[in-house]
Order: sequence, then C-alpha cells, then structure tokens
Amino acid sequence: MTYQAKIDELGQTIGANGSPWSAIDAESAARMRLQNRFATGLDIAKYTAKIMRRDMEAYDADPANYTQSLGCWHGFIGQQKMISIKKHFGTTKQRYLYLSGWMVAALRSEFGPLPDQSMHEKTSVPALIEELYTFLKQADARELGGLFRDLDTARERGNEMEAKRLEAAIENHETHVVPIIADIDAGFGNAEATYLLAKKMIEAGACALQIENQVSDEKQCGHQDGKVTVPHEDFLQKIRAIRYAFLELGVDDGIIVARTDSLGAGLTKQIAYTKEEGDLGDQYNSFLDCEEVDPADIRNGDVFLSREGKLLRPKRLPSNLYQFRAGTGEDRCVLDGITSLQHGADLLWIETEKPHIEQIAGMVDRIREVVPNAKLVYNNSPSFNWTLNFRQQVYDAWAEAGKDVSGYDRDRLMSVDYDGTDLAAEADEKIRTFQRDAAKRAGIFHHLITLPTYHTAALSTDNLAREYFGDQAMLGYVKNVQREEIRQGIACVKHQNMAGSDIGDDHKEAFAGEAALKAGGKDNTMNQFEAA
Repeated sequence: MTYQAKIDELGQTIGANGSPWSAIDAESAARMRLQNRFATGLDIAKYTAKIMRRDMEAYDADPANYTQSLGCWHGFIGQQKMISIKKHFGTTKQRYLYLSGWMVAALRSEFGPLPDQSMHEKTSVPALIEELYTFLKQADARELGGLFRDLDTARERGNEMEAKRLEAAIENHETHVVPIIADIDAGFGNAEATYLLAKKMIEAGACALQIENQVSDEKQCGHQDGKVTVPHEDFLQKIRAIRYAFLELGVDDGIIVARTDSLGAGLTKQIAYTKEEGDLGDQYNSFLDCEEVDPADIRNGDVFLSREGKLLRPKRLPSNLYQFRAGTGEDRCVLDGITSLQHGADLLWIETEKPHIEQIAGMVDRIREVVPNAKLVYNNSPSFNWTLNFRQQVYDAWAEAGKDVSGYDRDRLMSVDYDGTDLAAEADEKIRTFQRDAAKRAGIFHHLITLPTYHTAALSTDNLAREYFGDQAMLGYVKNVQREEIRQGIACVKHQNMAGSDIGDDHKEAFAGEAALKAGGKDNTMNQFEAA
C-alpha cells in the first residue's frame, strides 16, 4: 500500500465517524501508524524469524553470506548500534542483536553485579528484549519523523520531484528492528521452567533462543572452570519445551540454538538412564572416568556401571559430581551437536577455549558427516586474548615451517615491543579475516561478540574520566566526545532529538494544532548543531 493509499484508507475511517472525528487528520494518523509498524512482540518475533530463515538459506547457498551481531545490554546501546549500521552500510541486512545472559547478570540484575551463574531474575531477560525493541521502534519513529518533516518542507516549497522522492523513501523505509538471538542460559530450572521463560522471551519479540547443556543450578560462564553438563535426554526435553513455546505462540519458524559446553566441561551431575547398549544414555556414560572393580572390592556407598560384562566404578567427587575422562571433550561436543540437530535444534553453538578455525572445523566436519547442513553460531568472545592467541598461532606455524622465530619470545608476544613486526601484521590479518574464513571453513553462519559494549562503555568512560578530571578539563569532553560526534555525524549529538522531542512536537501539533506548545523553536540550543 502506498503512502497516499494509507492516508486515503484512514480518511475513510475518520469520515465514517462523522463530525466527532472531524479534527483528526488522516495524514497524521497514517504517519503515526507507519512509525509503529509492530504492534506486539509476537509481530516482531514472526517478522524476524523469517529474516533468519532466509539468511540461513542464503548461507547454505554461499558461506560468504554469514551474519553478525554484537551483544547489547541496554536498549539505547542496541538502538545506537543499528542507527550506526544503517548510516555506514545503508542496510541492516545480515546484522542482528545478541542478548547476553552474562551482561544481564552483570549489569541488569536488581541484586547488582552478579557472576554468570543464572542467579539473576529470569524476568530480567524478557524485560531486556522488550526494552531493546522499544528503542529500535523509536529509532524507526525518529527516522520517519525526519522524512515527514522534509516532505512537508518540500511541499511548502512546491518541489514536487523532491516530495515524490521522499514519499518513495517513506514507503521503502527499512526498519531498525532486526533478529535478536537471546540467551536463556540453561533454562533456569526444569523443562517446564524453560517453557515458561521461553514464552515470555518470545512474547517480548525474540525469534531465536540459545540454550546450553549445563545443569541449571550449577551453571557457569562458558569461559570459566567448573562447568557441569546434563545427559542428552535432559537437554532434549528443554529443546522440545522451547519448540512447544514457539508453536503455541504461532512463531512456527522460531530458531533454537543448542549450545554445548562439553569441550570445557569435565563433570556431570548424574549418570544417564540407559535402556540398551549403544543408546544415548549409554553413549553419554561411556565418557565417564571409570575403574574396573573386583566384586570383592566394594565400598560402602559405591555406585557402579556394568559394561561388556565388567563392573565399573565411575570417579565420584566429594561434590557428588562424576568426572569425564580427560581428552573426551571434542567427542562429546560432536555427539551433543548431532543429537541436538536430530531432535529439533536449528543451529549449534560450540563454546571453545580459543578462536582456532581448524579446531572448530574438525568438530563441524564430523557433525556434517551425519547432518550435512549443520551450521554454527560462534562466540567471538572477549574472554579470548585475541592478540596473543593469533600471534602464537602464527609463531607456531612459522616454527613448523622452519622459519626463523628466534627474535620472538612466544610467551611475551602480547608485548607492545612486537606490534610493528611481520609476525604481528600477519596475526592481525588473520584476526581481520577470521569471521570470513571461519564461515567458509568451519560452518559458522553467525558470528557474535557477547560482551563488546560492556568493554567499550568501560574504555570510553575511562578515557573521558582521565581527560575531564585531569588537566584537559572541559576540553577533554569537547575535543574527544562532542567534536568527534559532530564530525563523524553521530546522530546522538542532538540528544533532545534522539530522546524523542521532535516526535513529541509532531504529536502536539496533531493533537492541539496552533495551540501546541512545542520544544523545537528558535531558542532550542540544539539548533547550534544545524551548521555542523
């Protein structure tokens, strides 16, 4: 429907209600409807799920079509990210948002900063999803509001060609609303708890939920020690619970991301139930660290497994957890991935201890022997020391190739002393192309950074505090913040506009006509930035 057709449609609705509605302007109402394209979170979830499904098909056709996101812990941060993407690249295609449970715990819990152990209020996760989409919808309203104002100016000046161009821009406006991959941790309880929380997250707008195979009440950050996994059937119950939530709410193509922490998890809380040799429970138990026991050597409280006619004692810790055999992590990751995809997951997430393409690819190759179109979401984590990791990878490759590395100390490669070296330059190039190369070689459909805006907020605040409270004083703010905002075209330099003052003025004019008391007059200091 064209812009004018929308106005005509609302004009008929207004006209049908006679004189009581005569003061309602059809074009103003049409503009407000366009500025609020998504009435509910479910509308968003249905819309964005289709985007992800199309992107997944495009990636299957060509791995160069991988997607990206950054983790955002506040609606404003997510909004500014998407405004920036549209400004620099002209489109939001293949760019998403990531909602990190780590950042919810650290920054959004009523308890204050918490470790990533699922101790934060579970309702804070859907609340952040709703907040992110509120800010993204406001970005739409703000951008469209500017187009409406420009259209009015073009009409006032009699510039019909410009008016037509602006009407086309309005009709073809690309929304800032993009898919969110949202972290549901380990489900915050049993399968029923997972289902209930999944519904809240989907109703808030999430089209993709990421769940991990850790024990809910023992959950740890994927990059810390002490991770405890659950048997496959326990995890699959939660995958099914999420699918039921999607189907109940009418998001039939919702996306489930199954994350395995098995590479770094050496413990399990329970021995899996098994009915017959070789079933999933038996395969899970086969990774346990066991010792063969003579029936005469049975101690009080021992737990035993029977395998191939032998009596085995699993290694049981004082914490009542059972230990896996060392070196089985990759095999367990492969089995986790295959099992998850065979039972309803759409994408995999393998949490690794370093960003190494061949390590990831080795596991994906094995998974794809069973599930050929297996695809990954991968955490380009700030927990990795990217500089040191890649410099050491280059160092090792050079050493293996017989290249002279005597001028480098492998353990000190992070040092600034090496920044100008050929080794550092090669490592930086590998970091630059990591996402492209991993998408092609290791089946990574979506690259994300979990905690980037946590770190950028800390860095930028530290830099400002150093300057402002030091000798530079006010110049520290003006030179490094405001002047750069103006020169780089950062929309937020007009912070009143960003917060919605112009949208409010438009509404006031529609509601009150000439009697409207508007904030955007000649005495608004925001006008000082017009000449910038």
